[in-house]
Amino acid sequence: MAELTNIESKLAEVLGLAMAAKDSTRKVQGLVDDEDLAKRLERMHDEAAETEQRCSELAGGLDGKKTAILEQAREKRREAVEMMETYLGGESDPLDGFEFLTMAEAGEVGHWEIVGKMAERAELPGLRPLVEWALPIQERHLREARESALALAGAEDPNAAAD
Repeated sequence: MAELTNIESKLAEVLGLAMAAKDSTRKVQGLVDDEDLAKRLERMHDEAAETEQRCSELAGGLDGKKTAILEQAREKRREAVEMMETYLGGESDPLDGFEFLTMAEAGEVGHWEIVGKMAERAELPGLRPLVEWALPIQERHLREARESALALAGAEDPNAAAD
């Protein structure tokens, strides 16, 4: 297995998080009845799929590194999905789902910011344009997850018995 550079390892992490984002948006979609929230989640899912594709294409251009990057990405995905299953196990509701997505999207934003900082000095063609494309999307996902969570929280009766 090829040894990865720091930036290649970070590429694997954001790739794995994009893979996990597809899973988590589907999971939360199963918790919501609201059509607008479902559409928002569908768009987030589709953008995570495109992010995965773009990261995979970049990894595919790295001679002899794609397999190692994909293996590390799959491990990151497993870790993220395990966290999701722990957080959203049992009797989860839409608010729980968007609370989890807020945490997950914040993590993705942070990872993409780190990749962007490292890309300033990395010798990895195509990485900067990928960051410039992905980071605004991740920032929007975080904003939308937060807004959705806050709207759902605002609709809750704070004095009702917890489930």
